[in-house]
This record gives sequence, C-alpha cells and structure tokens, in this order.
Amino acid sequence: MTNLADFALRARFPRSMKEVVKAGVERYGAATSHSRSMPEYVIVGGQRCGTTSLYQYLVEHPAVGAATTKEVHFFDVNYGRGIDWYRGQFPTSAYLRAVSRRTGMRATTGEASPYYLFHPRAPYRVADMLPDAKLIVMLRDPVSRMISHYHHEVAFGHEDQSLRRAVELEADRLAGEEARILRDPTYQSYAHQHHSYFARGIYVDQLERWFSALPRERFLILESRRFFQNPTDELDRVLGFLGLPPQRRTEFEAHNTRAYAPVEKGLRAELYDRFAPHNERLYTLLGEDYGWKMTV
Repeated sequence: MTNLADFALRARFPRSMKEVVKAGVERYGAATSHSRSMPEYVIVGGQRCGTTSLYQYLVEHPAVGAATTKEVHFFDVNYGRGIDWYRGQFPTSAYLRAVSRRTGMRATTGEASPYYLFHPRAPYRVADMLPDAKLIVMLRDPVSRMISHYHHEVAFGHEDQSLRRAVELEADRLAGEEARILRDPTYQSYAHQHHSYFARGIYVDQLERWFSALPRERFLILESRRFFQNPTDELDRVLGFLGLPPQRRTEFEAHNTRAYAPVEKGLRAELYDRFAPHNERLYTLLGEDYGWKMTV
C-alpha cells in the first residue's frame, strides 16, 4: 500500500531546493506543453536490467533529445497528473526541429521508466496515449535481476529483511495488490513497486500483457548480458529500430551499478529452479533461449 507515513513526513517539513526547482520546471513544462513533442520511444523495463545505461547511450546520440528526467513514471504512478504534465517532460518541437537542421537527422525523444513493464495498467495507458511509440524491453537473467533489485531496495531504505526472508515474505506482501491497482486507477502500491523481487522476473506474464495491448512489431526485446557483451552491435540494433543512424562509440560506461556480497549457492539454486518453468514459457513466447542457468 502507499507509504502514508512518508507522505505525512514530507508535508510537515519544507521541501529541499532541488524539489522546489523540480516543481518549477514541471509547472513550466505543463504550461508550455502545447509546444512540446510527445515521446516516440519508451524503454518500459525491466528494472535492474540495464535501462539506465541504454537510456544514457541514447540521449548522447546527436539526434536524441532528453526528457527532463530518465524515469518520468507517468504510466504507472504519475498518470493522475494528466497529459499536459507528461508532455511537459519532453523537449519543445522547435528544439527538435533545430536539432534536425543541425545534424541532418530526424530528431526524436523518449523516456525510460522500468516499472512500466510490471505495472498492470501501463500497457493499456501507453496504447491509448502513444499509439505510434516504439517500445524497448531489456531482460536480464531473473535471478541476477532479483538479487540486484533486492540490494537496490536495501540501499534506498525500502527493505530491512534478509534476501531469503524477503523472498519468503513476497507472496504475502503482494497479495491482492495487483487487483487493487486494476480496481482503482488512483491506487499506488508500495509493496508492488518495491517488494516484487520474484514476480518481476516472470517476464512472460508481463510481455503477454503488453503484447495483448500493442502490436508485437512495436517492441524490441534486448537481453542484458548480450547487450553489455557486445554493446556496439546491440546499440546499433536499437538505433536502427528507432530509425536513427549508428553512433560509433569507443566507451560504454555501465550506469547505476552496485557492488554487493555474493548470494549463497543454495539460495541461488533454489531461485533458478523456481524460475525455470517461467523461463521456458518466455523462450517459447519469444522463440529464443537465453540460457539462464546456474553457473559455478
């Protein structure tokens, strides 16, 4: 459920200067939304799969205009702010035309909010509001993704249990939360967003929902390990999908990474066993075997 205590605390104390500036930028963006472009691509997830790195590589392309922030979170938690607020997160049409004149390339813009892939309302909201957008999905070995997700939530103060205990608690924490989100469009679930370690790795269920809302050809599916092992060719695939010329880079810095202690082999083996049938369903859906198995 929504973290009401956090909301109450924010209301009692003045906002930081960063928050004040951000609010001012958002008000200005919404007020000038009529002159701004809607995104032509959205990186919809998954979380802890490399979306930050991919987004950064894209906005460094000379023909790509950046959003005000990488994770706009409109189609999940900010939908109630309305289309003017969302459009206000992107560059003006005049700016993109100037980019096109300067580079000789068709300029574009987009965003990356990894909660979209898992959020049950996001596919239908995107289909309604961005009927022509191109959608990019990054998938990572679900065990590695899950462990990274857990440490991410610990680092930001959203988790105080051990990994094993968090896995044990997940079903109870998430019980009924998706149904509540689907029943009430204003409902925001703290547990669904922060404690969905195993559930987010069942990619096949999430992709089937997205494919039911939008044509399959609108999607580009990337596998994280392959992307980072061969970033030049994989980034060229993304740029080609977006209708942009290749960008020859010599460096591919990994963004938003975190070091943590290895997980004991027994728990890792249990997790791979649990994910195995879901992975097989995913391979069938996509027609590709990613080989996500336990390694020594």
